[in-house]
Amino acid sequence: MKENKDYKNEALAALKGHWPQAVLAFLVLEAIAMLAAVPYLRTAYVAEASLAEGTVALKSLGLASLFLYLAVFLVVGPLVVGFLNAFKRLFAGEGDITRNMFKIGFGNWWHHVAGFFLKYLFIGLWSLLLWIPGIIKAFSYAMTEYILVDYPDLSANKAIDLSRAMMKDRKFDLFYLYLSFIGWALLGILTLGIGLLWVYPYIEAAQAAFYQDVKADYFRRREMGNAEAAPAPAAPAPAEETPQPVRREENPEDYMPK
Repeated sequence: MKENKDYKNEALAALKGHWPQAVLAFLVLEAIAMLAAVPYLRTAYVAEASLAEGTVALKSLGLASLFLYLAVFLVVGPLVVGFLNAFKRLFAGEGDITRNMFKIGFGNWWHHVAGFFLKYLFIGLWSLLLWIPGIIKAFSYAMTEYILVDYPDLSANKAIDLSRAMMKDRKFDLFYLYLSFIGWALLGILTLGIGLLWVYPYIEAAQAAFYQDVKADYFRRREMGNAEAAPAPAAPAPAEETPQPVRREENPEDYMPK
């Protein structure tokens, strides 16, 4: 199992020479997410400005909220899947992050929509109990977007199950990795948010390195478990010995006359 500094070093090595593409991809994703929220924000403003027409405004706000949710799951969801996996492709030498974001995200569109929807539906349901179960499940399902791309034959629900299996006993490791970026995040905020354009891609690249380590560790543990559970081969049956004729010792008296 690697340490945080290993993930960060791998991320920096993968991002070397690709920082402009990383920042551009992040800006494009944020711009599309903001465009998806425009109808909701506009209707909310109208509802606040026209209290006299509260009923009509509330109906409009409800329709805008529905539109926003659809836009998030149908457009932004696949783009998030593509965005995360585009950073994973960096480790294979593919540096066109923006193009890969769209290519990967919409390449298996419905599968990515279903996985993204189920992931956040389950997190939302767990959050109804309290915030802590929702946060724990968020870390447990954190590898779902990568699994949706690496294993397209798995159903969305199976992808979430595999993420849970991979993250067993590794949730705190991912939390600790996020925690190690607090200093960079504060520095980005102090630069009026401009520094976050570089911090966020750095985090995503480190998370992609974390996924590769978790994935390798999971399959290694599973192979070891299968080897221990496999029954030992039966010992071969001993070969049946062919009885040898008993040699009769000659007695000189046998040749004497009776």
